[in-house]
Amino acid sequence: MVAGGASDTGGVKPMAIAGRMVRERERLIGMTPDERAWRKQWLKDQELHHGARKVPALELELNNPIKRLYRAPLDTITKVLTPALGFQRAFTVRYWTGKALIALTGIYAAAYYFKYNQNDWTRKGGWRVISSRKACVPGDEGFPRLSDRSAPSDYAARGFKQSPI
Repeated sequence: MVAGGASDTGGVKPMAIAGRMVRERERLIGMTPDERAWRKQWLKDQELHHGARKVPALELELNNPIKRLYRAPLDTITKVLTPALGFQRAFTVRYWTGKALIALTGIYAAAYYFKYNQNDWTRKGGWRVISSRKACVPGDEGFPRLSDRSAPSDYAARGFKQSPI
């Protein structure tokens, strides 16, 4: 009974619609063909979701034009690959192709930045790359090797001496 004197079933006696086949032991005893068909239909009726439904107007509403624009190339590839590979594999190819393109773009952007934004005497920022001298030990040709820096202005020049100015 619910608080206030009302019943959960509205005054009607509760009954189970599953019948005696709700228990596994009853099903193992044996079922007639009619009971088997009834049980099959009952299980089918218990499904609340019958699969994904695609509503094109809803997809257009949920995806703005910019998102549709940048998704279009990979969506086209997915549509072409789906008959040959199936939806799941085509979607996997689409997913990893997108990730690979993002990674490749990042690598190219980093290479461009490191190539064209080096630290030299004309700017304060950028990446400074310093290379060490090669080791020269006794027994090597040219031992003892003298430093290529002979004047104090050779140190920390950052490319000033090579500039055309």
